[in-house]
Amino acid sequence: MGFYGTLKLIFYKMKRKLDHGPDGRPFPSGKKHCKGNGYLSLVQATPTTFGDLRLANGHSAQRRRVTSGPPPSGLQDWLHTFQMWSGPERLLALDELIDRCETSQVKHMMQVIEPQFQRDFISLLPKELALYVLTFLAPRDLLQAAQTCRNWRTLAEDNLLWREKCREEDQLEEGGHTGTHGNAHTVLKGHDDHVITCLQFSGDLIVSGSDDNTLKVWSAITGKCLRTLTGHSGGVWCSQMAATTVISGSTDRTLRVWDAESGECVHTLYGHTSTVRCMHLNGNRVVSGSRDTTLRVWDVSTGRCEHVLTGHLAAVRCVQYDGRRVVSGGYDYMVKVWDPETEVCLHTLQGHTNRVYSLQFDGVFVVSGSLDTSIKVWDPETGGCVHTLTGHQSLTSGMELRDNILVSGNADSTVRVWDIRTGQCLHTLQGPNKHQSAVTCLQFCRGLVLSSSDDGTVKLWDLRTGAWLRDVVALQSRGSGGVVWRIRASDTRLVCAAGSRNGTEETKLLVLDFDLDEKKKETD
Repeated sequence: MGFYGTLKLIFYKMKRKLDHGPDGRPFPSGKKHCKGNGYLSLVQATPTTFGDLRLANGHSAQRRRVTSGPPPSGLQDWLHTFQMWSGPERLLALDELIDRCETSQVKHMMQVIEPQFQRDFISLLPKELALYVLTFLAPRDLLQAAQTCRNWRTLAEDNLLWREKCREEDQLEEGGHTGTHGNAHTVLKGHDDHVITCLQFSGDLIVSGSDDNTLKVWSAITGKCLRTLTGHSGGVWCSQMAATTVISGSTDRTLRVWDAESGECVHTLYGHTSTVRCMHLNGNRVVSGSRDTTLRVWDVSTGRCEHVLTGHLAAVRCVQYDGRRVVSGGYDYMVKVWDPETEVCLHTLQGHTNRVYSLQFDGVFVVSGSLDTSIKVWDPETGGCVHTLTGHQSLTSGMELRDNILVSGNADSTVRVWDIRTGQCLHTLQGPNKHQSAVTCLQFCRGLVLSSSDDGTVKLWDLRTGAWLRDVVALQSRGSGGVVWRIRASDTRLVCAAGSRNGTEETKLLVLDFDLDEKKKETD
């Protein structure tokens, strides 16, 4: 019998002596001298002594000793004799010793030994495994487990765990139709409580990417999830779509090319050595930017890497590609203009004093948004700065550029409309109906601007006058954690990716079909 077997036999014998009187009869209920409240489990290492066990449990081998007086004479000789005995002989001696101990002495031994067997196995496990263990508990048992300690309570109140319990009781719908502020829309539920990081739609197909490592293909007509695209081993951070071809980039350092109709992964593109953070598709080529500081140009049909662009000194955060020139922005505060065919950096556009997060490029002007609060307009042929647009108070996270009109969304909760030829701010979309938190995404089409925010709303604005027209979406949990992360719009359809960071709103897509002209007439 090994060390653990010996120690456990001693432990149980001492506990039995405390739970029963000297004559062997059990104490009446509620009169036990010692209360045990731990879980018995064996650690993976195999200590050979009790001191080794204490060290394995993170305690000092030198515990506090009883200080009732000098040690009895002959103690060291007795201990030496004990060490010379075999395992069975030691057990016999301990058995006799325990029988001769008074209750207070046994209790002392229990206080020394018992803590070494109290292992909170749930707290020691990785969160994912701990939650998996808790899935086997009934809801009532989960509530009881939540009262054990603070760590167990945090785990037992996990939103995803309770979502699963509700699904077991058939209390959640997987899709359906409802109304938001007068607009009939379809609700598409998926990705559990994960964040939807990227969103695309083409025709009647919608593709959402998430930090749950998957993409989902949805029907905008029926609201059904047609298929889940699996294969990435890390979160999906960016995507592009043309017709039924989808390209995704991930923290697993790869890009994947998918057929949205069949769900097949056509190509896996290897080459980056860190997270693929951004990409831009033009024709049959996609350009990807990575935290490894490089950009790569890929042929989508063959999956071949055609060019590698090196020169950034930190992560590449945004990229634009018009088929002729590549423009990239990075955490090194720089914007670079590239000739992808020769892999030459034509211009390094310097002027920002913090990270560059967003870009627009229409072939004539480059527009960059930075954490330094400014937006800069550049001439890509000369590398010169044409205008510096000031007025925002924080990070410009997203921009749209069409016909020399720029719309910018900012973490300062405002949207601004600019004429990039003059550098003039035409409108600041704010007022009593403005967003109450950071603007997360925006789109504009046919004289209207749509903006989404951390405040859980999507607002419709008049591009010409800057007037607020209406809240197209207002989540039930707006103001208390509900977020609209991404929006994509066409002339007749709006797709929103929504959820929360604190469990107050389910992760879902909202699909609204309408005619923007009619909406504007209704408001007018």
